Amino acid sequence: MTDLETRATPSSRAGALRRAAPALLGYAAVRALGLVALAMWSAARDKSAYTLLTARWDALWYTRVAELGYGYEVRLANGDVHSNLAFFPLLPWLERLVAAVSPLSYADGGFLVGLFASGAAAWGIFAVADHVYGRRAGVCAVLLWAVLPVGIVQSMAYSESLFTALAAWALYAVLTGRWPAAGTLALLAGLTRPVGMAVVAAVWVAALASFVRDRRASEPDGARIAPSAPHSAPALDSAPASASADASRVLGMLLAPLGTAGYVLWVGHHTGKGPLGYLDVQAGWRNGFDGGYTFARFVAEKFTSFPSALAGVGLIVGVASVIWLYVVGVRQRQPLPLLVYTGVVTALALCASSYFGSKPRLLMPAFPLLLPLALALARLRTRRSALVLGSVAVASAVYGAFWLNGSGPP
Repeated sequence: MTDLETRATPSSRAGALRRAAPALLGYAAVRALGLVALAMWSAARDKSAYTLLTARWDALWYTRVAELGYGYEVRLANGDVHSNLAFFPLLPWLERLVAAVSPLSYADGGFLVGLFASGAAAWGIFAVADHVYGRRAGVCAVLLWAVLPVGIVQSMAYSESLFTALAAWALYAVLTGRWPAAGTLALLAGLTRPVGMAVVAAVWVAALASFVRDRRASEPDGARIAPSAPHSAPALDSAPASASADASRVLGMLLAPLGTAGYVLWVGHHTGKGPLGYLDVQAGWRNGFDGGYTFARFVAEKFTSFPSALAGVGLIVGVASVIWLYVVGVRQRQPLPLLVYTGVVTALALCASSYFGSKPRLLMPAFPLLLPLALALARLRTRRSALVLGSVAVASAVYGAFWLNGSGPP
C-alpha cells in the first residue's frame, strides 16, 4: 500500500477530522455568534435575517440562474446591462440539485450549500496551515478567517465559501502531491468564480516546479535538498521522477483550467461575441481589470473633505496591510503554490474596477494572508490568544450585522 493510499483510509480521515475538531468547533461558535448578532440587529430593524442571508444582491442573482437558467438581464437607466451570465454556474447547479431532491427552495439550497461549504473551507484552511506550520497555527488560521470583518458572507448564499473550500483543498492536494485531485478541485473552483484562475495558476506553477525538481534530483550529480528547519514551510512532495509521477502531474495540469476556460468559452459562444465575450458581460457590470487605477482614484477622492479623508486613510492602511501580510508570507517562505494563489487573488481584488464595497469579500478567499498572523497568535499563551480572538469575534459579529442591514451590497 502506497503512502497516499494509507493516508486515504477511513481511519486516517477520522483521525484528520479529530485533529481539526478544535478548529471546526471554534469556527462554528464564531459563525453562530455572527448569526445571533444578525438576528437581533435585524429584528430591531423589523427585517428578516434569513432573507438578508439568502435573497440579497448576488444571492438573488444565483437563485435566478438556478430557477430561470442563463439569459436573464436587467437594463439600467444609464445604459448598463446586468446579465446573469456574469455568475459562474456551480453554486446555481448545487442550488438546483438541493431543490430537486428536497422540498427546499433554491434560496434555501444556496443557504444550505453555503453552510456546508463554509465548514469545508474551514477544514481545508486548517489542513493547509497544519501541513505548513503545525496544528496550533492551523486552529488560529481558521479562527482568524472566521472573525474577518466581512465574515458574515461565509454564512450567506454567496459563492465565496464554496470557492474557498475548493481552493483550500486544491492547495492541500498540491502540497501533498495529489495532482489529479488538485486538478479536479481547480476545475470545480473555476466553475465557481472568475478568480478560479488563481487556483489554476497555483497548480500549474507547483507542477512545473515539481517536475524541474524531480529532473534535477534524478541527475547523478544533482544537488540534494537539505532538510527543512522546524516550523519552516515544507517542500512539496519530492518523490523520484517516474513516468507515473509525470503522468499524474500532467493530468492535474490538464484538468485544472477546464472549469474556467469551459464556462468563459461557453459564454462567448452563447453571446456570439467569441472567446472574449465574458469580458463584455463583465463590462456591463462595470467590472474589469485596470491595474487599480479606478480604485486609486476612488481613494484619492476621499481626501476632498475632512470626514471622508478619514475613510481614505483607512483604505490606504487596509491596502498597505494586505500587501505587508503578503510580503511577510514571502519572507517566511510560504510554499510556492500558496504565494502564487494569494498573489493572483489579491491582484484581481485590488486591481479590478469592481464595486469598491465588495473588495473586502473578494479578498476573503486569500486565506494564506492570515498565516503570518496565525503564527504570531500560535506563539502566545492559549488564554491570551483566546482573549484576542474572542474580542475580535464580538466586534466582527456586530459589524457583520450592521453591514448586512445597510444599504450597500456586501
